Amino acid sequence: MIVINAKIHSDEASIATMKDAIVAMVTASLKEEGCEDYNFSVEINDPNTIRITERWISEDALKAHFATPHMAAFQKVMQENPNKGMELRCYEATDIPFPAA
Repeated sequence: MIVINAKIHSDEASIATMKDAIVAMVTASLKEEGCEDYNFSVEINDPNTIRITERWISEDALKAHFATPHMAAFQKVMQENPNKGMELRCYEATDIPFPAA
């Protein structure tokens, strides 16, 4: 499994402008084969920071995601609303089941 954890530093106005594009990106990505989770959120303590969390079944599924039309459309919106910095981490992970409570 591949896990993506990203932070985009922006501003509230740009985030508001990108909202429809973000919703479209999440909706389309969740329908992709190999996507187990895909979520954007704005930090409660910093409304100028977007968090992105993704979970993919494989590196190939993630690579296919980068080639989709909705990714290209989202990248265009990102270019129109330049961020102030981005941090991206990509992890290969294994599920570890927790005991039931």
